[in-house]
Amino acid sequence: MEPAIAVTARCEIRAVIRFLNAKKLPPVEIHRQLTEIYGEACISVQHVRKWCREFSGGRTDIHDEPRSGRPSVSDDVVAKIDRLLQEDRRATLRELAEKVPEVSEKTVDNILTEKLGYRKVCARWVPHMLSETHKENRVKCAREFLQQCAENTEEFLDSIVTGDETWCHYVT
Repeated sequence: MEPAIAVTARCEIRAVIRFLNAKKLPPVEIHRQLTEIYGEACISVQHVRKWCREFSGGRTDIHDEPRSGRPSVSDDVVAKIDRLLQEDRRATLRELAEKVPEVSEKTVDNILTEKLGYRKVCARWVPHMLSETHKENRVKCAREFLQQCAENTEEFLDSIVTGDETWCHYVT
């Protein structure tokens, strides 16, 4: 017989256990009802008993408690990826993952986007938030544009190309 609900989250099962435990049902009956709906492989009787003890003891949270331990990504790995990216802004995720074998391609993507704040624009990794230097360069360029516009308005406006979003990088 196929279970009524095939895919479940652990917290969903725990919420059901918490509810049925609050109704004072014994763990064996809770397990029977769970296997009736979720199938035989959902949770063992021992785990149902454990969670009943937890909830009877005053626990209210159905989610796992945070665990201490080694972080998934060390600061050294983040610094190494940042250094590699500074050397080659056009590097792909796969290339970076090959150069840093201790992390996966997905982890490299998380480091770039979440920890370092980069995003890929026009095949280059660029900071998502502008640094003070970038902001100063934008102000400088805007002033130069205003000066050129004041000197020769008609020709200057005809020479401007516009678009949705463009990042122009230049080295001075």
